[in-house]
Amino acid sequence: MAAWQDRVAGANINQQTLLATDYLNHFNEIVMLLGMVADMPDILDDCKEWAPKSYQDHFRDSTFRDKDLAVEAYDHVPDRFRQPFEETVAHMNDLVAQSIDRIEDALSLDDPEQVQLRAQAASHALQRLMDVASAIIHGSDRAMDQDAIDALMGF
Repeated sequence: MAAWQDRVAGANINQQTLLATDYLNHFNEIVMLLGMVADMPDILDDCKEWAPKSYQDHFRDSTFRDKDLAVEAYDHVPDRFRQPFEETVAHMNDLVAQSIDRIEDALSLDDPEQVQLRAQAASHALQRLMDVASAIIHGSDRAMDQDAIDALMGF
């Protein structure tokens, strides 16, 4: 582990967790799009085009300066960080899919108030999960449990 901490020193990768916050940029896009759906319902089509991307695939496709190091370091992330991080990312991916379905249902009912409520709830809940992921990247080893996630979405 010490060897990897030395390798990532000076890179935009956390030395304790070997994770980089740049991965969360993948989710920033969908948060922004979901936040715009109420005012521009056609944006939902863009939301549907968004797709989950693994941590390593994100960096392989990115312009991140230390992308190769980020990809390689991920295989060495300590389990106490990797497990809650991967759980949180899975929750975020599930939340996006569920949110798009819920917003689409409200749009099909021609219910602008529900569209707005659901889009705002989705954006807020996803941002909250991103905060959890960011905390893990910076050294927390706690994920959010499913009950807390359900409460965020009003399930």
